[in-house]
Parts: sequence; structure tokens; C-alpha cells
Amino acid sequence: MRLYNSLTRKVEEFSPGPKQNRVNLFVCGPTVYDYSHIGHARTYLVYDALVKFMRGRLGWDVTYLQNITDLEDKIIRRAAEQKKDPLELAKELTQAHYDDMEALHIDAVDSYAPAINFIPEIISQVERLMTKKHAYIIPADGVYFDVGTFPSYGKLSGRTAQMAEDSVSRIDESVAKKHKADFCLWKFSKENEPSWPASFGEGRPGWHIEDTAIAEKYFGFTYDIHGGGLDLIFPHHEAEIAQMESLSGVPMVKMWTHIGMLTINGEKMAKSTGNFITIRNFLETSSPEVLRMFVFSGHYRSPLDYTQRNIAEASARQKRLQELYNKLGAVSDESSPFPVSDFIRDFWKALKDDFNTPKALSILFELVGEANKCIDAHKLSYTDAQLIRSELLAINAIFGIFETETELPQPHIEKLVTEREAARTSGNFAEADRLRTRIEKEGYIVQDTPNGPRLRKTA
Repeated sequence: MRLYNSLTRKVEEFSPGPKQNRVNLFVCGPTVYDYSHIGHARTYLVYDALVKFMRGRLGWDVTYLQNITDLEDKIIRRAAEQKKDPLELAKELTQAHYDDMEALHIDAVDSYAPAINFIPEIISQVERLMTKKHAYIIPADGVYFDVGTFPSYGKLSGRTAQMAEDSVSRIDESVAKKHKADFCLWKFSKENEPSWPASFGEGRPGWHIEDTAIAEKYFGFTYDIHGGGLDLIFPHHEAEIAQMESLSGVPMVKMWTHIGMLTINGEKMAKSTGNFITIRNFLETSSPEVLRMFVFSGHYRSPLDYTQRNIAEASARQKRLQELYNKLGAVSDESSPFPVSDFIRDFWKALKDDFNTPKALSILFELVGEANKCIDAHKLSYTDAQLIRSELLAINAIFGIFETETELPQPHIEKLVTEREAARTSGNFAEADRLRTRIEKEGYIVQDTPNGPRLRKTA
């Protein structure tokens, strides 16, 4: 397939290594100082689907590794605000992240790698960088990487060491640094902060070193694909390249991929301004399938704007697809052949060309429209209906954009839902709660959404 390589800035042919169609993929995970938000969701939904496409459609053996930054300045500050131990807070929020991923049906990751589980590997990389004269100590501060020893620093982002101190950079500050862009590999111990002993001084890892240490542990110095959000290109991924390639002398990865930024109503997400939606917030009113439909409606490299209108459109499309899937099970006509293979061929072709999900979905909904016309005119055969249904299941195994459980609730449960909605609308919340409890005892969960109540069978 073809993918855009952020390093070369062009779409290139990507194929797995010669050993049994094997692909090693590393994606930067969250810094767990708060609940994961819908920006995180976009990134991890894209890689979830991409990996499932590679495995299920292309037949590649993909190992998908994702780190968890569970010790960092933001975590320490948030723990202090909440009067908690930083490691305990990180543990709680790491589990919350796992729960959120499960709620979104993100399950392609083979291994999650919390940073503090790899302290020996991190220390080893710092020691080797110091031995090779790529790192130096600032007393009472930490061990810093010297970008002056890595001439190709900036090759991914197109930035230079002199461009480090601007409003979008996360560069460690120290007046004793040799260069503006030098970054901290190891922060020396401070009071009330977690720390570990090391030959160069007790302390804790810097932000960038954890990823290369984890990747080296699993994949060695060179692997196939590294991914993450577009905001990580500089300084994070630039620092990773400098660290790993200074140790190995060979390219770190074959291909760099990045996911475009997600905005809310045209503005950057920021908790301080209230322009911030966690995954949990979203799932209180909408389904995982709707969020998936919304995310895949945009090309992974392009900006994506979250608005109520865009979510409503995604919800309508998701409902339309769900309705077709359900209707196909009842088709019993015999009629002329339907060109299923033409639509499906073009759908998969779009995904092989830089994972073009908007184009693929456009083709899918052309199929939906034509299939609905044929069903309404009784011109879709049982055989073709089953073939379409089978192809939709193959697509859904990758994208998760509709529910495959088509068993309808019993009429008396539907009646309870209708009664509860009437009670809720009239402000009789006590009665609405009582009816919700009855519905739950029947094995269903009712969710209130902008499009009305939504019923889900409990696991």
C-alpha cells in the first residue's frame, strides 16, 4: 500500500519486511495526567483501523506497540494539585485510558508499555549516549542531549536547533545548556518526586528517552513505522531520531506517519477555556460507532473539526448504514445481479492509497444508496443481499462503524423505553429512573442521545 512519509514529505509505497510479511509499528501513547480526550481518540482510532486493515486485508503480521508516559512534569504537577502520589495518579489514569480504549472498541494494540516499567532500558540508553559523547551533565539539573553532535537534527520537522524556543515547543529549560534545542534525557532527583538510582545520578527519565528505549527493547534500532499526532513531530519525534540514530548510526524507522489535529468548533482543544471533550464526555451522549464514523470521514493527515453539526451528520450516516445492514437480513427476492464487486473493489483500492477513508466511505455510501433503491423496488436478490452483508461485515471488522447484533428488543422493552422518554421529557425524573432500572433488569442499557434514546444489550 501507499502511505505518506512525514520524513520525505511524499506518499510512498510501503511494504513489510522480507521476513514473513512482518511489520513493526510503534505509536506514541498518552501522557496520563488527565482523562483521554477525543483528540487522543482520533489518533488511536486511525491506527486501530490501519492495523486491522494491514492484518485482515493485506495479510501482514503486524506487531503494534504503544507506550504510556506515566511519569512526566505534567503528571507531577497534577498530582501535587490533587495531593496524590504521582505514580498512583498515573496508575489510575492509565487504567482509565485502557477502559476508554475498550469502550471505543480499540483492540489492535499488542502491547502497552508504561515508561516506568523500562527504567533499566532507559538508563542503558543514557549511559551509552554519554559514552559516545552525545550527552552531558548539568549539575543539580540532569543529563542533556547535545544536538550539536547530531548534524541532521531537524530533518523530520524542517526546523533547526535555533528554532527551539518558540510557543509550540516543549523544550527543557536550563540556562546551562550548550544549545537552545538540547533536551533532558534524565532529570536529577527532587524532593517529593519519584526517582531511581543510576550511574550518572539518581533521578527520573526525560520525556523523549522512554520511547526509544522501549522501541529498542522490542524492535531493535530500526523498525518499520512510527506514528503519533502531528503535534509530536517537534520536538518529540525529532528528539527520538537524534537519540536512536546517535546510538545506531542507521535510520530509526522506514516510515514516519502522523495524524492531523482535531479542533473543536475551529479552535484548539484547551481545558482552560472549556473547549475540551474527554472520550467519557462523548460517550455519555453518543455511541462509539458515531465517533468512529466521524473520525473516518476525514483523511487521517488532514485537520478535523468537531462540531455538533459534523457529529449529527456522522450519526445520520451511521444510522443509514446500520439500517441497510439490518434490512439485508430480510431480503428474499430473486432478481438481476447487483454490481457488489465493483463497489467493494474501489473501496479497498481507496484504502490502499494512503488510507483514504473519506473516499472509501463515499464509495461505501454509493453502495448503500443503490442497494436501498434495489431493495425498495424488490430488485435485489437474496444472494446479492447476503454478499453485500458479508462485505459489510468485512469492512466493519476494520472500522467498527455499525453494530452487528441485530436482535431487536421485545415489544414490552420498547414500550418501557418509550414510557421512560416521555417521563424524562416531562421532567418526571424519578419515574424515568425507575423505568431505567426496569430496563436494566431486562438486560439492556438505555443511553440518552441528541437523536433520542439508544438501547444497548448488556454484555
